[in-house]
Amino acid sequence: MDIDLYQVDAFATGEPFTGNPAAVCPLDGWLPDAVMQAIAAENNLAETAFFVPEGDGYRLRWFTSTTEVDLCGHATLAAAFVVFGWLAPWRRGITFPTEKAGPLTVTRAGDRLALDFPSRPPQRLEISDAVAAALGKRPTALLAARDYLAVFECAEDVAAVTPDFAAVAALDRFAVIVTAPGKDGIDFVSRFFAPARGVDEDPVTGSAHCTLIPYWAERLGKTRLEARQLSRRGGALSCELRGDRVTIAGRAALYLTGTISL
Repeated sequence: MDIDLYQVDAFATGEPFTGNPAAVCPLDGWLPDAVMQAIAAENNLAETAFFVPEGDGYRLRWFTSTTEVDLCGHATLAAAFVVFGWLAPWRRGITFPTEKAGPLTVTRAGDRLALDFPSRPPQRLEISDAVAAALGKRPTALLAARDYLAVFECAEDVAAVTPDFAAVAALDRFAVIVTAPGKDGIDFVSRFFAPARGVDEDPVTGSAHCTLIPYWAERLGKTRLEARQLSRRGGALSCELRGDRVTIAGRAALYLTGTISL
């Protein structure tokens, strides 16, 4: 069996080798879960997206190198990029039904692709000593939805965080987001750590912005926001809060195409 493979840099800043690389595997029908997990482990990227035709769209699933996840933004952007570029270039939008996140729509928006995702507003917590110790720096505020959201005073604080990944993995949430106000036209910055899911630091994390967008929209009193993720590769996201949904838009670039032989 041969399976097409695309590797796409999602939420790229416009420079080569930026954004978050995702593998995309279009399928005619589902492979056994163990095989898809093995492919994702072999790809050794933050996520591999698999999709199969369903109705007028494609049912979508995402795997890290160690586990299936409930929502992934950058791999959804990458999957849509493949659909628009190779499978259905006449389309202006595509809907991906998913098991845990519901239908996810991606549309063309100029030179960007725009994701329509659920909003995950965080709830404020007492600052946890365990979270502060895991991050190596005490945040000024701590909130949580699916992930912990640790808030710092400035972008330099976020850039300087050096997590103890074993301690982060031992926490009782899916992952930890760190964030702070941005500057020079950027509303906020972030980083994302999910070592318990096989991703120590994710280069650019669309799903984290389901929580970041409602938090910063309320704090800044605006619904349209520009964001940067301060990983080594870096990523750029244009964001909007729309009630219980968020729009997360970014650019994508093809890195390679190939064939998996099973």
